[in-house]
Amino acid sequence: MIIRRETPADAAAVRTLTLATSHHPHSEKTEELKLRDALRTGDAWIPALSLLAEDDAGELLGHTLACRGSIGSTQVPELTLLGVLPTHRRRGVGSALVHATLAAADALDVPLVVVLGPPDFYRRFGFRPSTDLGIAGPEPGWGDFFQVRALNAYRPEVRGDFVYPAAHSS
Repeated sequence: MIIRRETPADAAAVRTLTLATSHHPHSEKTEELKLRDALRTGDAWIPALSLLAEDDAGELLGHTLACRGSIGSTQVPELTLLGVLPTHRRRGVGSALVHATLAAADALDVPLVVVLGPPDFYRRFGFRPSTDLGIAGPEPGWGDFFQVRALNAYRPEVRGDFVYPAAHSS
């Protein structure tokens, strides 16, 4: 398996993968595609943290996208829209994408990464409830599903409300 950065040329393949990996009904898949497209074409997209997993033949197996959010004046990436083909789940593809994204974020000296997702999956990568670090998610009802992973550049003064990029609300 090869992990590489997403490029604009990957857009069609990523859209196809999104449709194949979404657990949502058709109308929600359309909304997920709109969100992905809005994030990828706006200022919030972080190409260095938006990664693809391919097999040795170049078949797209999984994808994740990262976008810029903020906590106060600190830019903080959000790991979002992780998708793995159903035929390749539970084979380490999603884990490889998360590990690679965290390593790339650490290399960029960002203080932490946020994610909204299942705690049982993300805990294995060092994510923990955002409130443990004094960070509030946009929706209090998300509870432990809104998580953070502190990286080497983390400073305890990075605390407060996490704000999604505008594309999330459009």
